[in-house]
Amino acid sequence: MIWWQVLLVVLISYMVGNISFSRILARTKKKDITKLGSGNAGSTNVLRNFGLLMGVINLVLDILKGFLPAFLSYIIFGHDLIYLYIAGISVMVGHIYPVVYLFKGGKGIASMLGVFLAADPIATLIVIACALVCWLIFKYGSVASFLCVTALTVYEGIKIKNMAGVNVNALCIMLFIIFCLTWYAHRSNIERLLCGKESKVSLIKSTKKRIKENRKQSQTNKEA
Repeated sequence: MIWWQVLLVVLISYMVGNISFSRILARTKKKDITKLGSGNAGSTNVLRNFGLLMGVINLVLDILKGFLPAFLSYIIFGHDLIYLYIAGISVMVGHIYPVVYLFKGGKGIASMLGVFLAADPIATLIVIACALVCWLIFKYGSVASFLCVTALTVYEGIKIKNMAGVNVNALCIMLFIIFCLTWYAHRSNIERLLCGKESKVSLIKSTKKRIKENRKQSQTNKEA
C-alpha cells in the first residue's frame, strides 16, 4: 500500500459517506427525518414515515454509497481487497459520524451491504434475501441488520482465510472493525430488544398505511 493512496481513499470515501439521502428525501416532503419516528437518518425510519417506495429508494441509494467507493477503489488500485475494505470502512464511518451533520448520522447497515456487495455480490444478495424474510416474519429491522452483518463478516472471513496472495490478518481485522462498528451503532436497538421495547416495523402495514394516506390526500385535493 502507498500512504497517499490510502489517505485519498479514506478522505473521499468518508465524504461520500457524509451524503445523507434520508435527509435529502425527507426534504422533498418538507420534513426533517431526524425529528420523525426514531429520529435516525436511515432507511428504516424513512420507510416508517414515508412508505415502502421511499424506504426502498433510500436503501438503494445508501447501498450504492457503500458500493461505489469500495468497488472503484478495488478496481483503481490493482484489485486489492485491502483498498476495498479501507474505502468501505471509511464510507460507513462517514455515514454514522458525518462531519457535515455534527457527527449525527445513520447506523450504516445499507452502506455496509454496499461494501460487501462489492466484495461478493452473490453471497450478499443471498444474505439480503434471508434478512428480508426475517424482517417480514419478526418485523424487527434491527434483527435483520444483525443477521446481515454477522453472516457476511463470518462468511467473508472464512473465504479470505482460504484465499492465496492476500494479507489475511489485515483483511480479518478490517472485517472485525466493520462488525464492531455496525453493532456499536445499534447499541440502543440492542438495549431496547433486551428490554422488550424495540419498535416493530411491518413492511406490509407500512405500505398499506402509506397508500391510505395518499388516497386521503388525493381526496382532500379534489374536494379543495
